[in-house]
This record gives sequence, C-alpha cells and structure tokens, in this order.
Amino acid sequence: MGLIILRDNDALDINPPAGDQHLSVNGSDWLWAVTAVFVLSFIIFVGLTFIAKAGEKIFHYLFAIALLVGSIAYFAMASDLAFSVVTQVDQLHMGHTRQIFWAKYVYWVVSWPVAIIALGLISGVAWATIAYNIALAWVWAIAYICSAYTASTYKWGFYAFGTIAWCLLAFQTLFVGNRRATQMNVVKTHHIALASWTNLLWLLYPIAFGLSDGGNRIKETAGFIFFGILDILLIPVLAFCFIGLGNSWDYNRLNLAFTQYGRVPVSAGTFPEKEAAATPAGGPVTSQPAPATTV
Repeated sequence: MGLIILRDNDALDINPPAGDQHLSVNGSDWLWAVTAVFVLSFIIFVGLTFIAKAGEKIFHYLFAIALLVGSIAYFAMASDLAFSVVTQVDQLHMGHTRQIFWAKYVYWVVSWPVAIIALGLISGVAWATIAYNIALAWVWAIAYICSAYTASTYKWGFYAFGTIAWCLLAFQTLFVGNRRATQMNVVKTHHIALASWTNLLWLLYPIAFGLSDGGNRIKETAGFIFFGILDILLIPVLAFCFIGLGNSWDYNRLNLAFTQYGRVPVSAGTFPEKEAAATPAGGPVTSQPAPATTV
C-alpha cells in the first residue's frame, strides 16, 4: 500500500511575514489554491490555441497573457513575496501596520485591460474607445495602489479618484458598449451578459479594497479570500465563457478575422478601407489635361 506524504506549506518559514496585520499560513494555503487555478487555466488556454481556427485566436492570446500574469502574481503572494509594510491610520485596533502586496495591483493593471479589450472587440466600439477604457482601468488600479501606500487620511483622496475612474469605465462598458453591440446585432445578447458579469464583479472591488488595504477593517487572509474569489470569477471564468460562446460567433461579421492584412472581413475578399481610399465619395475623378502655358 502506497504511502502518501503531504508536504507542509513552509513559505512563511522561508519568507517570514512582517507587520501587525500580515499573511497567515491558512491565507498562504488559499493563495496557493488560487495559483493552481490560474496555472491550470493558463495551460488549458495554451493548449486550446493549437486547435482553434486560424485567424480566430485573439481571445486565446489575450486571456492566456492575463492568466500567466495572474499565475505569477499569486505565486508571489502565496510565497509571501512582493509586499511592503505600510502604516495604517484606520481601525488601529486591527494593527498599526499592514502587509500591502503590490503584486495584486500589477496583476490588475494587466488583467482588467484584457477584459476591456475582449468586450470592446465583440461590441464593435472604436479602437479609440477601447484605448480610453484601458486608460481608465490603469487610473483605477494605480489610484488604488497609491491609496494603499499612503499612511494618512489622504489615502481616501486617491480612493475617490480611482472610484471615479471605475464609474466612468462601468458606463463605457455597459452603456456605450451595449449600444454599439445592439447596432451591430451580431452577438448583442452575449455582450450584454459578459459585460454585466464583468461589471458586477468590478462593483465589488471598491468594497473589497475599502475593507482590506484601504480601511484596514478585515484581516489580511480575509482580504485575500475576497480578492481571490473576485479574480477567479473575473478572468478564468470570463475567459472560458468567451471561448465557449465564441464557438458560435461569426468572426467575419464581427470584423475579428485577423489575416496577413490585419483585421479585415475576409469572407468577401474585399478591403473596404482600400476601396474607400481609391474611390472618392463623389465617384471616380477624371483627370483633366493641364492648360497650355504661354511664354
């Protein structure tokens, strides 16, 4: 009969925690479980890229990057790395100092734009709109990490700016994106469902931050459980939803069939941008001979 030996989690022995409010062994165990979810999802996505149709791998590539960065970030946090000890100003009975893991925010800077790009591509909004939404996500994440690292009540100013950016992002992805998806009428129902799911989870991030890194109201492990659930539901779950629903999408109608010429509708073999440039709106122009010049 085989003997199964369970390996203890010695991450906190090798990398000791710091601060009054710090990561516990149970918290590290939870983070290792989240790491496993991200790593397994990444491996599956890399495998799916080999069987996906040519020109229809854009969502595989996008989410594979987010899953890889998530794997790295959660590996670092489970190992009790990538943190700073920050003095707190609220709920001091919970501790005067707290471990702030910056790896979490680095992951958000990568993962939130991935969700934004994916939603933007199926909604049909302009690239300028997608770029604007990405910038809002970056402002949101950066403002929150500034808030987490501010050792005074001024942290709530950064929190307010970040939350304003989130509100603008929610409006863009829910209303502007859905309006454009309705006009295209290709994957309108799917876009509404995916955008609603994403924004429902985004709604909980300001709450989770206010309770943990922002307000110091809950313990470090409880905060990681909150964020870990949100991160799993946002990227791994959303990624598999995109791939599953994407099997029924017409990538040509969505203008997502990427070829050697770029993002063009290849079914008809035409290139509207080139035709528009070659034929003016008023019709073809017939050149007239230049008048003779008398010297």
